Amino acid sequence: MTTVSLTVNGRAVTAAIDPRTLLVQFLRENLRLTGTHVGCDTSQCGACVVHLDGKAVKSCTTLAVAVDGSSVTTIEGLASGDALHPMQEAFREHHGLQCGFCTPGMIMSAVDMVNRRGHHLDEKTIREDLDGNICRCTGYHNIVKAIAAGAEAMGRAGAPLRQAAE
Repeated sequence: MTTVSLTVNGRAVTAAIDPRTLLVQFLRENLRLTGTHVGCDTSQCGACVVHLDGKAVKSCTTLAVAVDGSSVTTIEGLASGDALHPMQEAFREHHGLQCGFCTPGMIMSAVDMVNRRGHHLDEKTIREDLDGNICRCTGYHNIVKAIAAGAEAMGRAGAPLRQAAE
């Protein structure tokens, strides 16, 4: 067993884990944060996207021990109390979901997209940046509308942007 210490959704957590434990397993099984989904185990579908130190990563291929000391935000950590994050609200308003399985990863990727690209996103940019996030139900039309609306709402809410790595 190996001890790992992280900050998850603003809360310090420490656990003894098998060194082979994936971040997605740690979140779901150890912390019971089940909003992060496992869809493919190969980093292809994006259902497992979380923010690691403010940047989107696929947690199904990330070892928990490799991110010891880091800060992780899951879909459960986006909302502020009962108030949804602007991107979550946009997905609800624009029906950017159907079965909902991909939705947490889509939202986490969308927030990262806004942080990297700004609050004014066109359809082409959104569709290109969603490469690596698979939805098997919706055809992406409402997801794209939701992300564009969420990006604008994040701007109105004064959400700070993270600069893209050089």
